[in-house]
Amino acid sequence: MLIPKKVKHRKWQKGRSLGRQVETRGLELHYGQYGLKALSSAWMSSKQIEAARKTITNSLKRAGRLWIRVFPDKPITRQAPEKTLGGGKGSVEFYVFPVRPGRILFEIDGVDAEKAKEALRLASYKLPVKSKVVSK
Repeated sequence: MLIPKKVKHRKWQKGRSLGRQVETRGLELHYGQYGLKALSSAWMSSKQIEAARKTITNSLKRAGRLWIRVFPDKPITRQAPEKTLGGGKGSVEFYVFPVRPGRILFEIDGVDAEKAKEALRLASYKLPVKSKVVSK
């Protein structure tokens, strides 16, 4: 799973809701011929990114090349389930990447169009965002 090696601040604040914000970076394919583009917003955990990566590599039978264009660096904290109030902020449980509409999540190159589109379609089922397959 993807986690940062080192962070400046161990615990972050939640930040603004991803409601209607549109992505300004990572909108175009740069590395591969085919990509998976987010159409909605959500927090994508490192487990979900890893599940999608495994699905893509398994579907392609390790042919071609895969680029992961997102990295989970936002720490999410949790308190113990039956803990009483007070006692401060909980410990870091996992890391997420806040996805906004328009972001390219994965890119593939080196395989034919049919295989690439099928692999990305299968990977989209593992993710919490609506997405579509795009090509150059």
